Order: sequence, then structure tokens, then C-alpha cells
Amino acid sequence: MSEQFLAPAVLPDEDELELSLRPRSLDEFVGQERVKEQLGISLEATRARGEALDHVLLVGPPGLGKTSLAYIVREELGVGIRCVAGPALERKGDMAAILTAMEPRDVLFIDEIHRLSRAVEEILYPALEDFRLDIIVGQGPAARTLTLDVPPFTLIGATTRTGLLTTPLRDRFGMTFRLDYYAPEELGIIVRRSARILGVEISDDAADRISERSRGTPRVANRILRRVRDVAQVRHQGVVTTEVAAEALELLEVDGMGLEKTDRDLLRAIVERFDGGPVGLSTLAVALGDEPDTIEDVYEPYLLQLGFIQRTPRGRIVTKLGSAHVGATQTERALF
Repeated sequence: MSEQFLAPAVLPDEDELELSLRPRSLDEFVGQERVKEQLGISLEATRARGEALDHVLLVGPPGLGKTSLAYIVREELGVGIRCVAGPALERKGDMAAILTAMEPRDVLFIDEIHRLSRAVEEILYPALEDFRLDIIVGQGPAARTLTLDVPPFTLIGATTRTGLLTTPLRDRFGMTFRLDYYAPEELGIIVRRSARILGVEISDDAADRISERSRGTPRVANRILRRVRDVAQVRHQGVVTTEVAAEALELLEVDGMGLEKTDRDLLRAIVERFDGGPVGLSTLAVALGDEPDTIEDVYEPYLLQLGFIQRTPRGRIVTKLGSAHVGATQTERALF
């Protein structure tokens, strides 16, 4: 069994914590029940046949567990894993080196797979279908094609932007799973599990309060839990009570809907500077001093889910719900 990682051997404390909180099996993975059921059947059948798992595409907003599922597949199959980000694969040789170094049935996990260069993507096509690499050696009339066999492997691709994947690449995945936002009850289970791993004593009400403000995202829930733990340790006796959680959430500027300062700034910018919209994405990005991709991939998905903004052909607009939330937030700030 091979163990291959592109990550450094020594990880920062936050990265080590993030890894320690990841579920190690499908049984430990909370939520996404339909995805777990389908993936579990495929894993069991693959183990029985002794084959490589079919290629898997995981789709969904950041922080919902795409990377965790890739590591779970590795654990369930007892194989090696190679992890790389799509933008880091710039040349065909990079992909060829990775594929030829893999062991049979290993997992190749590519995060942000929609950002692969076209050249790298093209060398993947024969590798995914026929487990071979076609490499052109030389130039002009003397050029010839060298074919290399690669061991059967499983590609797991993660993307937040399915629409940016080319059709030939998307069609080569045997399984596509879309991960949805989590219910507060599911996040409550995750917060309590993470608290046990971190050795944090937390009340049920405090765990529920954190889960309700975690934007339906386990990564956000774990991040808030770690910051609440810091407040409990520094200002109190280390126990996370409802009062301590409320104090920490106010310090973090996370409101009752889970919106952070940047989210509220985005809503206020559309309401106050652009009269509720519509406003173009690039104009909004300049107004906020942020990148258009960050607004589209990080901030907008949750605001769209809440129904606070809408995307229209002419630009973004704030809905009545969004305007009401901005007004309520301003009133709340005025009271302090």
C-alpha cells in the first residue's frame, strides 16, 4: 500500500486540528445520507471485486466534506492517496509524473478540478478511460507518440463550479455526488463530536447555538467551535456554556442567521450604495475591495440559500428578506 502526500510533513496547528476532526469512515461521517448510501454500495462492490473504484466527482460549496469523503474512500479501500490542487498542475509532465508513480487502485484527489489547464486535462482523458498516457516526443515530422501504461486508479475530483468543467471531463466520471448544506441538527452532532475530540466541555444549548450559526457548513461549525473554546479558556474556566457561546459569537460578529461582517457588508453595499440593485459582480467586487470569484464562491451561495439576494441577467439584487435583515441588523447595532 502506498502513502503519497503533497502536503508538508509538519503542518500548522490549525491544519493538524482540521485533520484530527475529519471523520475516518462513512459511519462517522454525519449527514449527506443519500451520498453515503450510494458510495457505500459502490465501495463494498469494489472491495469484493478487487478493482479500482470508478471515478468520483464531488460537487458542492466549500466546507461540506468533499476532502473528507476522499480520505474516507482511501480508508475504506485501504489504498494510498495523492492530493493536489487543480491550479498546481500546470504542465503535462506534472500529471504524467503523478500518474506513473501511483500504485494499483490508489486514489488521486484533485481539489478545484475545474481549474485544471486544458493541456493537463487532455492528458487525463486516456488515463481515465484506458489507464494509459499518450505522450508526444519530439517536434515536427520527427514527432512520435509514446504510450505508457498507468495502474488502474480512482480519480476523485472536487469542485464548487460544475459549470466550468468541460463536458468531456465531466462525462468520464462514473459517479457524481452533490453535497448539500447541513441541517442544524446534523451540525449539532458534528459540534459535539468535535468538542469531544478537542477535549472541550460544552453544554447542549451552546452546541445548538453554534450549529444554528454555522451557515449549514461543518467547516464553519468547527472553526467557530475552536474560537469559542479560546474565549472559554481565556475569559472563563474552559467550559462552553450558553452564555460563553453567546459572548464568543458576538465577539466574532456572527449574527443569528450565521452571517459574518463581510456578508452583512455585501448586503449593505447593494442596499445603500446601489439602491438594492441590480449591480454587476465586478462593480460589487470593487465596492467591497474583494475579488469577484471570492464573492461568487464564498459569500453568495449562503446568501442565495437564505433568499437574501438574487442573481439576475442585469446583476445582483437584494430581496425583501435581505433588506429586512440589513434593517434589523442596523437597529440591533443602534441599541448598543
